[in-house]
Amino acid sequence: MYIRSGLLVMCLLAASAVARADEQPRTISVSGTGTVDAVPDIARLNLAVQRRDLDMATARAATVKVSRDFIALCSRLGIKESKVRTAGLTIQPEYRWDQQQKLQVFTGYFVQRQLEVELNDLDKLGELIEGAIDAGVNEVSPPQLDSSQRRELSRQALAAAASDARSNAQRIADTLGVRLGALRNIDAHSSQPRPPGPMMRMSAMSAEADTGASYTPGEISMDAQVNASFDLVAP
Repeated sequence: MYIRSGLLVMCLLAASAVARADEQPRTISVSGTGTVDAVPDIARLNLAVQRRDLDMATARAATVKVSRDFIALCSRLGIKESKVRTAGLTIQPEYRWDQQQKLQVFTGYFVQRQLEVELNDLDKLGELIEGAIDAGVNEVSPPQLDSSQRRELSRQALAAAASDARSNAQRIADTLGVRLGALRNIDAHSSQPRPPGPMMRMSAMSAEADTGASYTPGEISMDAQVNASFDLVAP
């Protein structure tokens, strides 16, 4: 009697496990991507003025003059003062190794002043960069391009990624002969604007003509990705 009862319990447990396995939801996990391209209307520039001199005050005064000339250039281009910033000042002595004397020899001071500017009229980008170089700026990093509509562009990219994820899930479900059920979970994220980097085009009309430079910013891209899981329903 005891043995029969044990067998009955084991059979019931096995049947229960099979039933629970059948009750486990069938799901499908997919990913989708979305990209929205837009013409940038903001450019942020990082620049540097660098000078070397045996006299620290002389090198520092030279960087101050260039900085003031650059700020004046920004004013002439209609850039607001709030969009121009002197980010920092670096002063450090420099040395070289004298092999004969076996010691460090002082060669002068290195002075660097960093500048930052935000431009909202990209038609003036070339004039700003060329004017900065003419004013004595030593280093101009590639402009960081952005859009004043970044949030809306990001939302559009997310919507495109979500639609792509559902389309991928639907295509797989149709191929497997099952129906796509309710959305179970979703994870979404977008990236920073992906700029192409401004292109500089040089042109010379003649040997005697001044060489001009024009900057074509191109387009920036907003990317988004969505990971989603859906229930699968047997027909």
